[in-house]
Amino acid sequence: MNRLLFIEDDDEIRLVIRLALEDEGYQVDEARDGRSGLAMFERHEPDLVLLDLRLPDMVGFDVCRTIRNRSIVPIVIVTAQMDTVDLVAGLEAGADDYVTKPFDGAVLVARIRAVLRRFGHAAGPEGTGQGGTEGEAEGLGGVLVFGDLEVDTEGMAVHRAGEQVALTPTEMRLLLEFSAAPGTVLSRDKLLERVWDYGWGGDTRVVDVHVQRLRTKIGQDRIDTVRGFGYKLRG
Repeated sequence: MNRLLFIEDDDEIRLVIRLALEDEGYQVDEARDGRSGLAMFERHEPDLVLLDLRLPDMVGFDVCRTIRNRSIVPIVIVTAQMDTVDLVAGLEAGADDYVTKPFDGAVLVARIRAVLRRFGHAAGPEGTGQGGTEGEAEGLGGVLVFGDLEVDTEGMAVHRAGEQVALTPTEMRLLLEFSAAPGTVLSRDKLLERVWDYGWGGDTRVVDVHVQRLRTKIGQDRIDTVRGFGYKLRG
């Protein structure tokens, strides 16, 4: 049974969502503000955090950053229907995905299942670069080398210029997709399908923000934007 933490100040929403998730077999802990949510996170170590960004005592982004600095647990933020600023800021604070108010129960459950599924299977596509031709990675075994970047597809570790790079599971899955096909343009929709496990259309802003976060960690010039098509990893 997966344990979820739902941080939300609206009592009615918390009750409705908790009952819906419990019906699906999840164990749900509730918190009505940021401080109690963080305390509950430390006590119970949930498998996923569902976080409303509008809290009475703390800015939701700060709660997200605090959790992300302590753990790689998946965080799904809750935002208003068209609140683009909150959505992007929440993803930049370390969230892995989002849901919008008002909730569609089926979509919420499907989104949570998808997040837990991909976090429960950290291994991504593997590959071994051979030779050194343009567009291919050099490497040995499960270690792929792109300039000063080394991606260990078996040990799930990344090093840049000899220093280990800390990636969240979502960032790691994204990098593994790029590493499996260096020089190949991957569309945002394809990345949503492969990394976020979306079997339906999703919001491509999730991809854009995570690509930018990944760039800050592995090098801004390592991933190219191909306008109108998507992104590609430099070989």
